[in-house]
Amino acid sequence: MSAFTVTRSRFLKTAVGFLAGLPFASRLRAGLPAPPVAGSRTRSVVVASANGLTAIERVYQLLANNSDTLEAVVAGVNMVEDDPEDMSVGYGGLPNEQGVVELDAAVMHGPSHKAGAVAALRNIKNPSSVAKLVMETTDHVLLVGEGALQFARAHGFKEQDLLTEKARKTWLEWKQNLSPKDDWLAPPQEDEKVGAAELFNRSTGTIHCAALNNRGEISCVTTTSGLEFKIPGRVGDSPIIGAGLYVDNDVGSCGSTGRGEANLQNLCSFHAVELMRGGRSPKDAGLEVLRQVVSHTREDRLLDKKGRPDFGLKFYLLGRNGSYAGVSMWGPAKFAVADEKGARLEECAFLYAKED
Repeated sequence: MSAFTVTRSRFLKTAVGFLAGLPFASRLRAGLPAPPVAGSRTRSVVVASANGLTAIERVYQLLANNSDTLEAVVAGVNMVEDDPEDMSVGYGGLPNEQGVVELDAAVMHGPSHKAGAVAALRNIKNPSSVAKLVMETTDHVLLVGEGALQFARAHGFKEQDLLTEKARKTWLEWKQNLSPKDDWLAPPQEDEKVGAAELFNRSTGTIHCAALNNRGEISCVTTTSGLEFKIPGRVGDSPIIGAGLYVDNDVGSCGSTGRGEANLQNLCSFHAVELMRGGRSPKDAGLEVLRQVVSHTREDRLLDKKGRPDFGLKFYLLGRNGSYAGVSMWGPAKFAVADEKGARLEECAFLYAKED
């Protein structure tokens, strides 16, 4: 063996050892895969809000076919955005107080730490796909209102009326139950419609979905029609990076559904990931953030008779080592998981139990 061969062999071994020891950010800049998490086996895992159960099956299949994690989660939630029977997102989502559907969405790609979002977007049923294009094709993170619509048009998205007949009837019944002092008459009780009590316990339907592949790459998406019957132009937490979702590929991800205003006031998703960075498990990090939300909720109108938050808030957390959790302000509650065991619903950890 020549001296050159020995020297070259040693050089290669040294170089490989050096690159393997680089921190994640340096490896990413060098175009190298993320190193495995010490003491654990990286596996593909998908977590989502319970209404994302169908979506996560699709996401997990795409991961098995080596799709990028962001491509996979957006494709998954697109299925629900396209479904007129789901009244929380996309086509068929519940409208604002004027009867107009306004959609919000955000995406975050762990390997590049890039994000994109749209808010108050009208006439486009897949805001998650538009948010992804904001991330990929612009130097911006968030586009809103008319600007977001023009951006979607420029990329070939077709406008359509997003208000389905089912959602329109629900909105009209809400209008008719508003107040005895306005000019609306109470709706006729001709069938089993949504009752007034249910209407005033307003929905905040949202889908969050996060995916980890076997290379340790994480991405996530949150999509929503927001608080039903909201003031036009209201933007919740879903399209706000650090509130509605956040990813640090070295650590993990967190996303949220529920009362967006509480999430915005506490930047819950960012805080949960930082707690995970400090060594907390996904479950413990999520519960700790919920406790902080409780401590910051001080307005009487937001509290029940026992001084507890009178609203729902859930977090969906995914660690880079494949650990995960769903946590909820109120339980029992469920969230969706897909891994090598299949797609299923699991129980959330929670702070307070719902009383009969």
